Amino acid sequence: YEFTMGATGKKVKGRYSFIYVYEDGEWKINHHHSSIMPEGIVAGEPITKDEVRDLFQLWNGALATKDPEKVAARYSKKGVLLPTVSDTPRTDYPGIVDYFTNFLKLEPQGEIE
Repeated sequence: YEFTMGATGKKVKGRYSFIYVYEDGEWKINHHHSSIMPEGIVAGEPITKDEVRDLFQLWNGALATKDPEKVAARYSKKGVLLPTVSDTPRTDYPGIVDYFTNFLKLEPQGEIE
């Protein structure tokens, strides 16, 4: 889609995704993501499947320690976690530690199929 900003006349091309839920008799947006189209952005080299597996194993290995601090250390300083078993986004290090403090009690073990 394309927005025209009425105040400036600037045109912005974007992409979006919506996840809907049926609530109170009508469809409502439950999750919305939009971003500017990446055309013209110089991208790095594509990551290989082996590199993806290696990065996943670093995270999965941190889970295996059952130490929420070690898992949280796998996230960047400004990392955002949209967790698997919680509806609360974690937008800072203490929030990520808090999530994994509880999640690790479930003794999760990840696997890439």
